[in-house]
Amino acid sequence: MVSSSPVILEMRSITKEFPGVKALSDVSISVRANEIHAICGENGAGKSTLMKVLSGVYPYGSYSGDIVFQGQACEFKDIRASEAAGIVIIHQELALIPELSILENIFLGNEPTKFGAIDWNQARRRSLDLLARVGLRDDPDTPIKEIGVGKQQLVEIAKALNKSVKLLILDEPTAALNETDSQHLLDLIRGLKSKGISSIMISHKLNEIEQVADSITIIRDGRTIETLDVKDDGVDEDRIIKGMVGRTLESRFPDHTPNIGEVFFEVRNWTVRHPQVADRLVCKNASFNVRRGEIVGFAGLMGAGRTELARSVFGRSYGNFVSGQIIKDGKEIVLRTVPQAIRHGIGYLTEDRKSLGLNLLDDIKETTVSAALQKVSKYSVVDVNKEYTVAESYRKQLRTKAPSVDEGVDKLSGGNQQKVVLAKWMFADPDLLILDEPTRGIDVGAKYEIYGIIQQLANQGKGVIVISSELPELLGISDRIYTIFEGAITGVVSKEAANQESLMKLMTAAKKSA
Repeated sequence: MVSSSPVILEMRSITKEFPGVKALSDVSISVRANEIHAICGENGAGKSTLMKVLSGVYPYGSYSGDIVFQGQACEFKDIRASEAAGIVIIHQELALIPELSILENIFLGNEPTKFGAIDWNQARRRSLDLLARVGLRDDPDTPIKEIGVGKQQLVEIAKALNKSVKLLILDEPTAALNETDSQHLLDLIRGLKSKGISSIMISHKLNEIEQVADSITIIRDGRTIETLDVKDDGVDEDRIIKGMVGRTLESRFPDHTPNIGEVFFEVRNWTVRHPQVADRLVCKNASFNVRRGEIVGFAGLMGAGRTELARSVFGRSYGNFVSGQIIKDGKEIVLRTVPQAIRHGIGYLTEDRKSLGLNLLDDIKETTVSAALQKVSKYSVVDVNKEYTVAESYRKQLRTKAPSVDEGVDKLSGGNQQKVVLAKWMFADPDLLILDEPTRGIDVGAKYEIYGIIQQLANQGKGVIVISSELPELLGISDRIYTIFEGAITGVVSKEAANQESLMKLMTAAKKSA
């Protein structure tokens, strides 16, 4: 039982302020030994901020309140200090260097030495042991850029184990993983618990929280709402949602009656090569279409080619084009660049908002108008009053949590960053909007809002493509669903005929359906 374990961590009355906003107000949390403790809350509730306080990212003196770990009051001045105490955080954006090997990343800044030099033989022996503990069988000399995100998460955990971790903090650890990799990671976290390592896990995937957590602390608007014992309190997803949003959600998806018109966008026989591997095709003779007012889902396993297809269509921003046609409103169009795609009424919300969707040096207002500057410009000069008015309008409409539109996008939570990127494309007003993982890392309340916005866009007669790794999301929002396997479209299923089993069968089928 969780309740019989001693308390390993107490955070008491933590308050953290930034200019113009109080991110945390009198937040308290208690974590027991050998426990998986989940922290849930809407985007901007303060979850990641609290963990940055705990791990020393926000040092002692920049907040008020007390941290007691293993019975000792802690005043961490930086991450090294918290790691020395046995607290290790793995952020949602992984802190790995792509060009370095697995081995080099594991020991970076913590290399074993002998006679004043790095002892690579010892490092190799230890890396093999650490990789075995996390279930990763790849050669330690493999560059990080050559392994998938799921394996990169395991490398991060191996790094933590090398630092003699006692309390592991995982911020959205499965956000970018497929179901198989997610399950492997959750099993690993449970395995660490059996070896005496406690974990704090932040996740918006409530089914995973329900599956692995012993206790759940819910934070809303920077305040502690409640802490639940999963087994004793009979916690399920609906109970967690009620704590997060302050009400019961009757449905995960808004009601919607589509008004679908004629086909206005077609991709025919689209073939694209990998940008580095010349003999590898990432898109193989792919054909699909979108009707006005239609929400079209794209389903496929990680690496199936969904994003590669979308990016290559969007101004050939991925891969090397081989052949194919794009037909819009009955006429062939050639889109060799992203600006050309935008001018032809196509928008693309990328799955990687940090690297491809945002300039983290910009503020909210600059980002909101960035895809359609001509709409707020006169004689090539931006009208700053118009820019402000537009950005403020979308901030209110999407309920983006920020003190003002002058706030830098790097200061926002992941979910609020996503809302700003969505505002950028709504302002650009495309005829076809491609949304790649639009709700990744977003809480259930904000998901509901984004689903509503997608439906509004469809109601305006626009076509919307939704790429998602979550099949329930595609089933709940789409009017039709295409499936992709190894770069080829293997089938298309109507909303009425689609279920998880039929989609999974097509997602793993090499032979193209008739």
